[in-house]
Amino acid sequence: MTQPEYNPLRIPTPPEFTSVEDERRHRKERLAAAFRLFSKYGFDEGVAGHITARDPEKPDHFWVNPFGMHFSQIRVSDLVLVNEDGKVVEGSREVNRAAFAIHSQVHAARPDVVAAAHAHSMYGKSWSTLGRLLDPLTQDACAFYEDHGLFDDYTGVVYDPEEGARLAKALGQSKALILRNHGLLTVGQTVDEAAWWFITMERSCQSQLLAEAAGEPIKISPDHARTTLQQVGSHVAGWFQFQPLWSMITREQPDLFE
Repeated sequence: MTQPEYNPLRIPTPPEFTSVEDERRHRKERLAAAFRLFSKYGFDEGVAGHITARDPEKPDHFWVNPFGMHFSQIRVSDLVLVNEDGKVVEGSREVNRAAFAIHSQVHAARPDVVAAAHAHSMYGKSWSTLGRLLDPLTQDACAFYEDHGLFDDYTGVVYDPEEGARLAKALGQSKALILRNHGLLTVGQTVDEAAWWFITMERSCQSQLLAEAAGEPIKISPDHARTTLQQVGSHVAGWFQFQPLWSMITREQPDLFE
């Protein structure tokens, strides 16, 4: 889905770069910060979960977390660069095969996507077992109104790139995907955006689970949900929502820059 850039408050926009080196460093710093935030919010589950950032110079390569390293410990220097064949070309540790199978296909199918995030977060994976899309129950959930998909299948851990291609097809042009019996996947034109969509989608899953446990939630009307999508669901809105979290985590955990 093509999203209009709704910016009535003239909020800041993502930075521009004069060199690929500066842009690469920026993406890697945001990636390390996103992993720290995912740990802080409890999105880690053993060795599961991955966030990737496309390399600005080699668009068929992406940066990703080392396999088996806890999100809370990831620094910029720990990130590994993977090529289109799944080979680590920069870095000293291995990559999760599932990370390559899923993310390589998402990046290949969506040239507009710079970053993709997937984790086995508690409320996301719980909601995924219902095999349903999210409803527009809250202002925050409207960021995903008519802009997320459902992969209505589960065949085990995704090791085969062909399975990753099926996930990418289910994602289509949306910003997010619910993987039935598995969890959530979000994408963005920046690392900031992809990470924020995951954080707020996880909370939207939690909100709907709580609301339905308490009673029968009242949905926001389609017209108002679409208007709210334009207000809170644009690329720049997703990027900007991440900025306070960036300020917090980098001040709290400056070693992530190492």
